[in-house]
Amino acid sequence: MTDFLLVTDLDQTLIGDDRALITLNEILEENRQQKEIKLVYSTGRSLELYGQLNQEKHLLSPDALITSVGTEIYFHPIKDNFDLQWANNVSENWDQEAVFSVASHFADLVLQPLSEQTPFKVSYYLSEKIAQEVIPRLKADLAREKLETQVIYSASYALDILPKKGGKGSALQYLRKQWKIAANKTVVCGDSGNDITLFKGEERGIIVGNAKSELLQWYDQHKTPFRYLAKQHCARGILEGLNYFGFITT
Repeated sequence: MTDFLLVTDLDQTLIGDDRALITLNEILEENRQQKEIKLVYSTGRSLELYGQLNQEKHLLSPDALITSVGTEIYFHPIKDNFDLQWANNVSENWDQEAVFSVASHFADLVLQPLSEQTPFKVSYYLSEKIAQEVIPRLKADLAREKLETQVIYSASYALDILPKKGGKGSALQYLRKQWKIAANKTVVCGDSGNDITLFKGEERGIIVGNAKSELLQWYDQHKTPFRYLAKQHCARGILEGLNYFGFITT
């Protein structure tokens, strides 16, 4: 196994095939002690929901945790190491109350639980049937109010409104810069729309075989030698991709 940084989404990317997850964790754990391998989880979940998943699946401890669709970063140990510098960067020109106000005019947006309304993210449920109609109108109204935001739709039901400077991709680049890790030594893994920004750089990308339609469509339009669409699902797809790029040999 060669030295690298692994950044992976959780639900239906790392998580979803328990046997494959055990295999991947064993490979990573065995080699983390001897080589310079860093592990980052990048999730749409809040810190609270990440904690619940961690208890259920007994995940490896990451070197850093990106939560709430790339708007919060925690370093190991997670409980005590909230990255205030990243928070200050993301929060610039962010007006959560104004975002709530604009979104409140859309009856089709159903607010997600309170745990998912984090300081730099506003989250709703939105039916796929009307998403193509609602999202352009929502973006237009946010722009009309001069709110610097991005709207991310994932998995045919989840809509997140983030600060313009947030997102999983921006958080990844921030960590790479902090750790001075090259793009060709970085692997990113995902399955849905909120992972798209992870793949916009020149990092080695693994799109798992069970990826959602919005990510598959983006991949078809942006094919490069450093993005790989796995045949296998979830953690088994990550193993396939790591082997394809030569980071592990199985």
